[in-house]
Amino acid sequence: MAVITRRLPSPSPLPAAIASLLRARRLVQRNAMVYRHSWVVIVSGFFEPLFYLLGIGFGLGSIIETVEVRPGFAIPFAAFVAPGLLAMSTMNGAIAETIFNVFFKLNYERTYEGILATPLGIREIALGELIWSLFRGTLYAGAFVGVMVAMGLVYSWWVVLVVPCAILLGAAFSAAGLATTSFLRTVQDFDLPMGLVVMPMFLFGGVFFPITVYPDWARPIVEALPLYRGVHLFRGLSTGLMDATMLFDVAYLLVFMTIGLAVAMRQMEKRLVK
Repeated sequence: MAVITRRLPSPSPLPAAIASLLRARRLVQRNAMVYRHSWVVIVSGFFEPLFYLLGIGFGLGSIIETVEVRPGFAIPFAAFVAPGLLAMSTMNGAIAETIFNVFFKLNYERTYEGILATPLGIREIALGELIWSLFRGTLYAGAFVGVMVAMGLVYSWWVVLVVPCAILLGAAFSAAGLATTSFLRTVQDFDLPMGLVVMPMFLFGGVFFPITVYPDWARPIVEALPLYRGVHLFRGLSTGLMDATMLFDVAYLLVFMTIGLAVAMRQMEKRLVK
């Protein structure tokens, strides 16, 4: 007698992804408990871009009064650098959380080895650290946008979209930070990403100067930097000078985040699962 078999439908990946997010929240809760008595560390991250804005935006702004962002449209220097400083702060916060803190958890505190003894896996660890980093970044972005509005450095109501865009930028750099950390072996290795990647982006990512000041051969290089895509996106929203290239900014950051997260999970699995 013939036996009729029927292939069962494969489970949808959506419930598995939701289950991973629900488990990852445990790591977020763990990080929140760790910082419960060190809340000053989290709050202090807000003051870095504020000090830059006061020192450079208004100090140097007294010399460079306005910047022409488009032909016939100039804004005060402080209004020009403020969105760039927000993007820089988002990058620095994501990197500090996912490179420095995760490195010590991974190599010295052995935090993740203990976590793997629970129902949480590599995916939940990566997602949990990513979500925690985004939580801190969202606080900074919201507070800094409030400062920009209070100082009269905003020219469009589209600025309300800066916070969700800052979350996207933070996610992109957090994923890249996790991927980078998975390759680091010693504290001295910090010099490589910080000196050869982060610092050049800070100086040449369009935070302080319009891209038109660079030579023609350098502009494509600057435009390829992830920080520049964030600066360009934030500046367009805060000034109201938006165009189709901002959609490219969003797509670029989404792809950048996806690649970084995929590399991070693969490398962390090699480090932790033996």
